[in-house]
Amino acid sequence: MSDKHLSSQFDSELTSVSTRVMEMGGLVESQIRTAVYALAQSSAEAAAEVTEMEARVNVMEIEIDKELSSIIARRQPTARDLRLLIAISKTTANLERAGDEAEKIARMVRSIIDSGAARTLPSSELRIAADLASGLLRKALDAFARLDVTVAVSILKEDDAIDKEFDGFVRKLITYMMEDPRTISSSLDLLFVAKAIERIGDHAKNIAEFIIYVVKGADVRHTSMETIESMVR
Repeated sequence: MSDKHLSSQFDSELTSVSTRVMEMGGLVESQIRTAVYALAQSSAEAAAEVTEMEARVNVMEIEIDKELSSIIARRQPTARDLRLLIAISKTTANLERAGDEAEKIARMVRSIIDSGAARTLPSSELRIAADLASGLLRKALDAFARLDVTVAVSILKEDDAIDKEFDGFVRKLITYMMEDPRTISSSLDLLFVAKAIERIGDHAKNIAEFIIYVVKGADVRHTSMETIESMVR
């Protein structure tokens, strides 16, 4: 078998596994949207749907990992190809964790509904933060599909906006609990929702870092933004 034929087969396998990652990402995005809808509408049905999707996300993670292991064992890739496969594996893990955070939101929504406080809590700001986080994850997946380092850097910067939304909401929630101690239990559930949203943004940021790793061959975790920008110029 010619080297060209082998290369063609390998490219096909990479395309196949990358497509599966995008499908998984789409499912996780749907989880997040449904979880936010459950929060906005106090919908126990939507919350249950998020939990059902979580099982499918977990299965996809296992299937993609098996496929990656098979490709690495058969092809023994090096350099950028190996970095891409490692990045795909780490991206899959981050997507699964983002799905876990969506499922956590759904659990908190059910708890808030059961408490009877769903209509009195200040949840509208969370929907803004959730839209930011979901949009950031979608942007990260699009950038990963194109291995676009410029977009990856912009994602690292945008994650700061979600962090600021989280900090502002925490301050507001503390004031809310101080004014009406009866809401403390449900407010704490809402705090966990806010933290889950922030973590979804963090997972999008991680995926952006993997893009830079594939293209530039550098691990930019825990690296200053100045250094990263200088590296990708």
